[in-house]
Amino acid sequence: MLYWVLKHVLIGPWLRVLFRPWVEGVENVPEKGAAIFASNHLSFSDSFFFPLVVPRHITFLAKSDYFTGRGIKGLLTKWFFAGVGQVPVDRSGGRASEAAMRTGLRILGEGKLLGIYPEGTRSPNGTLYRGKTGVARMAMEGKVPVIPVAMINTYEIQPPGQVKPSLRRVGVRIGKPLDFTRYEGLENDRFVLRSITDEVMYELMSLSGQEYVDMYATRAKELISKGAPADSRSMIPKDEDDDA
Repeated sequence: MLYWVLKHVLIGPWLRVLFRPWVEGVENVPEKGAAIFASNHLSFSDSFFFPLVVPRHITFLAKSDYFTGRGIKGLLTKWFFAGVGQVPVDRSGGRASEAAMRTGLRILGEGKLLGIYPEGTRSPNGTLYRGKTGVARMAMEGKVPVIPVAMINTYEIQPPGQVKPSLRRVGVRIGKPLDFTRYEGLENDRFVLRSITDEVMYELMSLSGQEYVDMYATRAKELISKGAPADSRSMIPKDEDDDA
């Protein structure tokens, strides 16, 4: 219930007035049944604006840090994310990634819409980075379509590290559903999973107009923190494929 109260009464009306969000491709949102929304991730505000323009409830896999903070801020953050139906997941990799996968498949099995950020974290500089293969695994095992979503201008209004958002119009482009049933039976083939993920990221690049760099965003953050270029192809671990 809190999800709809926040969307239509407490927060949604203010977001519509201040940021005048526009949306393209809302007809691609299925009226019923499960599907995965795979979105680029530019800002903390992505999880506010996308659900605002979609008529159905969307459950995002939120990082567990949002649910474990201390003090008043931590309690309010936990209350907000739990109240709007977001699910905490551990993004540390390994067994935690497998647990997140099971959680996502459970949500899809209930016929719900699941929101995923294939990059795994927010872009540090507005560039689109390499997607992790968890989105492909969930689509294959859950037998559901993947719908690409491009957030527009959310980096400009609130890049990572900026607390107060700047006033600027925000947009959402929803692409056509991607069907991967042609790969049925190949759920454990890492090359197929990478191919599916790259197809999703290509659609996100086309919808968003972002520059794409074949590097994980987490690696890009490390390079940027050291003053190195985040588009250094020589730094890309070609054999690395995370499932988170």
